[in-house]
Amino acid sequence: MSESREHAALPSEGDRAGLRADCESCFALCCVVPAFSASSDFAIDKKAGQACPNLRADFRCGIHTRLRDKGFRGCTVYDCFGAGQKVSQVTFGGQDWRRAPRTAKQMFEVFPVMRDLHELLWYLTEALTLPPALPIRGELALALEETDRLTRDTPDALVRLDVAAHRREVNALLLRASELVRAGAGRGKKDRRGADLIGAKLKGADLRGANLRGAYLIGADLRGADLRTADLIGADLRGADLSGADLTGSIFLIQSQLDAAKGDARTTLPPSLIRPAHW
Repeated sequence: MSESREHAALPSEGDRAGLRADCESCFALCCVVPAFSASSDFAIDKKAGQACPNLRADFRCGIHTRLRDKGFRGCTVYDCFGAGQKVSQVTFGGQDWRRAPRTAKQMFEVFPVMRDLHELLWYLTEALTLPPALPIRGELALALEETDRLTRDTPDALVRLDVAAHRREVNALLLRASELVRAGAGRGKKDRRGADLIGAKLKGADLRGANLRGAYLIGADLRGADLRTADLIGADLRGADLSGADLTGSIFLIQSQLDAAKGDARTTLPPSLIRPAHW
């Protein structure tokens, strides 16, 4: 990924269309493949590869509009980044696991690999829009092309893919993009990567340009906090209070992180994300 693509076109928001879940084109893989345990996020235990009892014959959720009320909050914050429809309609050519049960095992194995690849595509697409990351734009474009190529591989190749190794390589590049953005903000020294900030009192905190990659911000008080140009990739924002917080220009923030947090009408968001309905 060291070659340069100096003149590659910058991606637009439209380039993310295929990275947004299209449940109408998916065979409910997120309702079958993952395992979950009874907790505050899920009302029941479910084994991996076992269909959720709320799944209907038409691959739709029978309690979709009442998931939170029924104790399935975890379902409302899950994002496959469009991997579901890619596996269903492209990788397996529209064969569903119910009518073609021979595909089930391999389809269920491919789905988490595809989800990881699509998540990387989302981050790489964002990184290419960041002006301070211009010095590595060529490398980012090559990584995007290679990751996209991998998503179009055969089921057998996807199952064999060392997706963890590919993720490490891409993450190193995304970190370089993050450092360029945060250095430009003059706040590059705030390194709280992977920090335990569970329940932290950060009301009104100046977190501009902070490195919060993988930080545990569960239940943190971030009311009125300034998170502009903060790197939030992988940060756990479950139950965090973002009321009045400024997330404008924060990098690598995704919709599921917002869906898992709390906020209000005063919370300012990046243009690619939407205010969760439960705020």
